[in-house]
Amino acid sequence: MLEPTVPTVHSIAEFRTAYEDGQRLPGLRSGCGFVTATWGLVCPRCGKADLSEVDLSGRGRVVALSIQHVPSDEFLNEVPYAYVIVELEEGGRIAGWVAGVADESVLSIGSRVHWAPSYKPGVQFARDDPSPEGGSAP
Repeated sequence: MLEPTVPTVHSIAEFRTAYEDGQRLPGLRSGCGFVTATWGLVCPRCGKADLSEVDLSGRGRVVALSIQHVPSDEFLNEVPYAYVIVELEEGGRIAGWVAGVADESVLSIGSRVHWAPSYKPGVQFARDDPSPEGGSAP
């Protein structure tokens, strides 16, 4: 019986350290083309262990959000803020947060955001500044 091949190019600790230190936002790409920002050993789509590590731009759009007014201890000084799910340009989704969001007039589903490395916990995003024409910045 053949043992499955386990990739050795990444670990949970390396993923977390990379984005928490503001170095880079790592992701994984499978041979089938699936991209994820979530650490794993096999592709959730095809089940193969052919994952390679890629750097993600951190640019994307909000596909889900929840405005937080009662935070966990780590975020006591950050309320209100939005807990968001961001669909990245390269593919894949990642959970994170956006500071200073009191309601959906500031940030809503479809809003363009970008990864904003910070000393604060988790994956922090910032809203893209609207352009003078009313659209999102590139």
